[in-house]
Amino acid sequence: MKKLISRLTTILLVATLVLGCMTGCGNSNDSKTGNNSGSGETKTSSDIKIGLICLHDENSTYDLNFINSVQEVKKKLGLSDDQVIIKKNIPESNECREAAFDLADRGCNVIFADSFGHEPYILEAAAKYPDVQFCHSTGTLAHTEKKSNFHDAFSSIYEGRYLAGIAAGMKLNEMIQSGKITAEQAVIGYVGAYTYAEVISGYTSFYLGAKSVCPTVTMKVQFTGSWYDETAEKEAATKLISDGCVLISQHADSMGAPTACENAGVPNISYNGSTVDACPNTFIVSSRIDWAPYYEYVIKSVMEGKELAYDWVGTLADGSVKLTAVNTKAAAAGTQEAIDKAAEDLKAGKIHVFDTNNFTVGGKKLDSYMADVDTDDKYTPDTEVIKDGYFHESEYRSAPYFDLRIDGITTLNEMF
Repeated sequence: MKKLISRLTTILLVATLVLGCMTGCGNSNDSKTGNNSGSGETKTSSDIKIGLICLHDENSTYDLNFINSVQEVKKKLGLSDDQVIIKKNIPESNECREAAFDLADRGCNVIFADSFGHEPYILEAAAKYPDVQFCHSTGTLAHTEKKSNFHDAFSSIYEGRYLAGIAAGMKLNEMIQSGKITAEQAVIGYVGAYTYAEVISGYTSFYLGAKSVCPTVTMKVQFTGSWYDETAEKEAATKLISDGCVLISQHADSMGAPTACENAGVPNISYNGSTVDACPNTFIVSSRIDWAPYYEYVIKSVMEGKELAYDWVGTLADGSVKLTAVNTKAAAAGTQEAIDKAAEDLKAGKIHVFDTNNFTVGGKKLDSYMADVDTDDKYTPDTEVIKDGYFHESEYRSAPYFDLRIDGITTLNEMF
């Protein structure tokens, strides 16, 4: 989760901020079911004013996704430019709280924030402005706080990463068949930001997608300790290539890794958007979260006076998870067709990304795992998440909680 601060610090902050202002509400395990009270008051589009708080700006592919989604929904709903205020480069500090206060004071009745570390400050703003809806991406607290104007959202991006992994596996097979590498040399490199569940879930689903078509694949992961550090990401990708990785993917937000791949002539699977213009010879495909469905859901619900879900999960099926077009210059033949078929099977429930038949931990198949779904300062495993033969990611909380270290993946550093 973006810019994850110490969970203990977060919980203590939140407890201090919201003591005495928690609201008792109904509960539901369905993350897309509204389970708090709506105002019942309808609004017209002219009554709506939106605020967006971004950790970085358009240079970050992560933040650009949010900015583009707001602009898309603004256009779709016929909102004017002065009905949308975007605050960029807002760090996970008191500046976030002040930004949220300012947006509320300027008349925004819906305020979005895009980074994990924004959460305690957004929660404080929600307590101060009870008539404003605050919607936070990648957070973990809303489903337990149950405040009527504070909400978290994420998507099942692991589905998109699995599909991108299929593209990687197809490319590895092509390289094996052409004699460029042997089956044992089918090693993927992965540039990760931090050792958080979101990153682990992401690189594991990507690996499992690749393994579904290239059984001999293994993976090496290099962490950078930052979501956006072009130099560190480029250095990590370069190190992975020198360590024998023949294809690189990433969970980081700059052009560092894709540029390193283009320079070295190594195939690359990007994240959050296409890099084909800068890397025409090596870019294959990219997965991303499309926030427009969530933003539209929130704004329309506010306009109609309807309740909002505390914790919302978008999916591949509802258009919240998307892949770019495949770059046929770099991809293996048949890649788009393989992705399309797997996507339909995912939507139909014929494929489960974290099917326990397809991975082991310490050489053993798992039939049970207690995950820490209700965030607390003791990291208490509280929920059985393996049922019906697969790990149920992002079903009991929108933010990822898959933190298993499966066989076939080696992490090269663990400092972050």
